[in-house]
Amino acid sequence: MSEARARLLRAATRLFYAEGLHAVGVDRVIAEAQVTRATLYRHFPSKDDLLVAYLTEVDESFRARVAEVRAAESSSARSIQEIGRTIASDIRTSGFRGCAFLNAAAEYPDPEHPVHRAVLAHRQWFLETMVDLFSGTGKIDPEPAARHFVMMRDGAMSAGCLTAPEPLCETFLRGVEGLLTFRSREAASS
Repeated sequence: MSEARARLLRAATRLFYAEGLHAVGVDRVIAEAQVTRATLYRHFPSKDDLLVAYLTEVDESFRARVAEVRAAESSSARSIQEIGRTIASDIRTSGFRGCAFLNAAAEYPDPEHPVHRAVLAHRQWFLETMVDLFSGTGKIDPEPAARHFVMMRDGAMSAGCLTAPEPLCETFLRGVEGLLTFRSREAASS
């Protein structure tokens, strides 16, 4: 990646996350990155391309963190717990504004828009990753448990910028522990 492209992505990431995708224009990104308009358009033919690149950067960063957790932990259950702690840690950071993907989906609701498609691709990967991890716990109903985890994560990420993070993170992490002991009613009654 060229230095100019890297500066553009760093500036875009900082600005889009802090202020919103529609609120930040390309002129602002150009000024922050200290590049010319021609340089921006050489690397990103449109603002949509820049937005997708921003979301791709966020996606790749999170995928790398999840891969590190999976490589470091001795079991699927421990990986799930650590991913939960990673999410809680993110919520506790200064300047937290919620999930970059949920924020982007709210600004780009058209399912055919490239930004929305990038959001859906990330979410599909995350759900599949959590299904795989819950499958590895040996417990029943890994897919509903994974969907529940993603739903709790969405709620925690959405509320995390609206209220004090500590009680929210504590509740989220207790929910993760609950999912690790989850059993379906059908299995419990048989």
